[in-house]
Amino acid sequence: MTSQVTGVDVLHALTLGDVLREHRRSRPDRLGLVDGDVRLTYPAVDGRVNQVAHALADAGVGSGARVLWLGQNSFRVIELLLACSKLGAMFCPANWRQTADELAFVIEDLDPSVVVWQEEEVGDSVRAGRGRASSAALWLQHDAESSGAGGGYEDLVASGATNDPDLVVDPSAGALIIYTAAFAGRPNGAVLSHTACIAQGLVYGHFTGTSTHDVYLNSGPLFHLGTLMHTLATFVFGGTNVFVRRVEGEEVCRAIAAEGCTGAFLVGPIFESVLEVNQSGAYDLSTLRTASVGAAWDAMTSRDPSAWAAAPGGYGQTEAVGMVTYSCLGVGEAGPHGRTSPLLQVRVVDEDDRDVPTGEVGELVTRGPTVMNGYWNRPEENASRSRNGWHHTNDLGRREADGTITFVGPKGRMIKSAAENIYPVEVERCLATHDAVAEVAIIGVPDAKWVQSVKAIVVLTDGASATPDDLVDHCRERIASYKKPRTVEFVDALPRDGFAVDYDALDAQFGGGNYPGGRTRSA
Repeated sequence: MTSQVTGVDVLHALTLGDVLREHRRSRPDRLGLVDGDVRLTYPAVDGRVNQVAHALADAGVGSGARVLWLGQNSFRVIELLLACSKLGAMFCPANWRQTADELAFVIEDLDPSVVVWQEEEVGDSVRAGRGRASSAALWLQHDAESSGAGGGYEDLVASGATNDPDLVVDPSAGALIIYTAAFAGRPNGAVLSHTACIAQGLVYGHFTGTSTHDVYLNSGPLFHLGTLMHTLATFVFGGTNVFVRRVEGEEVCRAIAAEGCTGAFLVGPIFESVLEVNQSGAYDLSTLRTASVGAAWDAMTSRDPSAWAAAPGGYGQTEAVGMVTYSCLGVGEAGPHGRTSPLLQVRVVDEDDRDVPTGEVGELVTRGPTVMNGYWNRPEENASRSRNGWHHTNDLGRREADGTITFVGPKGRMIKSAAENIYPVEVERCLATHDAVAEVAIIGVPDAKWVQSVKAIVVLTDGASATPDDLVDHCRERIASYKKPRTVEFVDALPRDGFAVDYDALDAQFGGGNYPGGRTRSA
């Protein structure tokens, strides 16, 4: 199978498929993918990827086509990404935790040629979503020998030829689609190019010290850049990616000990579970670079949200393959989110796209090779978000005097009090310094006179007490008076969407709305 794509400078091109081809040549004995009993060296990975690519092509997948994954973590996620990459197609791993209606939306919106799905744990939702969507796709079950109509995934692999498809693919074309935050009530699929994925892998890998000797445990969701950034970095540097289907303390400990994992995606609750499971020291976890994990853990357990920004990372979004700025480029300096990635530019602009003065808040805009090509099937949104040659993040931030960046918050959640702009994160940081406050979230409530008023939703520290007046006075002494909460509500816990606070749920419960540029709720 050979083809030429007009306009591609093959001499200087590099795609994800090309990276795999070179790993096959230069790392013949290195394990590329490990998933339970599946252990594939880079030549074996490339052989299976070739088979999948041929089989997908036989099923009608060509340049620009989409392949959808509806399942949990598996080595097949990377296998399918690379197979699509060799065809010039695009691969989308969707959030398997979504409801049937949400899955139906993604199926309709993406209009994939092939859907690979999973029965265990998620089968009922997938089938319901399929039933509510109009789909002409070929559906293949990956966790069974055969799914009946259409056969099983391994049947597909076995049917494909083993030779390299040898297609010329444009590295600036889309390779990966990740659905991200909802605008106007619907999520959007960010189209990320080969160049963007490789470039971010190189930069992120550099700052995390990734090398060909690293073994990364994919214990986070592969529909999220939080995990995929490190997955891509490990792949680009020729390391080993290890997969666990779902995240449980015992399984994470087993995988780290068995494979000698040097890195893993471990958030607070999972870290706690790992510590609990391994209290006796039954598992040797010494290969894990605990210094970086421990720093993140210390930050995540802090009551001060400003410490969260100091954890390894910075500011980023899916639309830039993850990181836009890196905290490690500004350690101890004014802006907690560090400095811009070496591959990007960042400006802070007003509503007319003019630079705001240093120290003032505006919208963060960026451009460079890691920025997305646009959202799938969203021409109007793309025109708005890429106007004047810059990607508009819809996030607010400021440039500090030393050149570092402070991320303030989503543009749509800015609170408007008369002519004043109030940024919830500033008020949250202030309240979090009160000894009695364990967690806090700030919302804006419609106000007939002032547009919005500030409401604080507070979880108190166990055994501590505080009155609303105590907390309002605490803010009055530390930040401008117009920023202080007008009302305070105490709750046992903040609602969460995954690991993040669910502000929409708080708005619904406590009457929030009227955000400038965001969703509105009439007063």
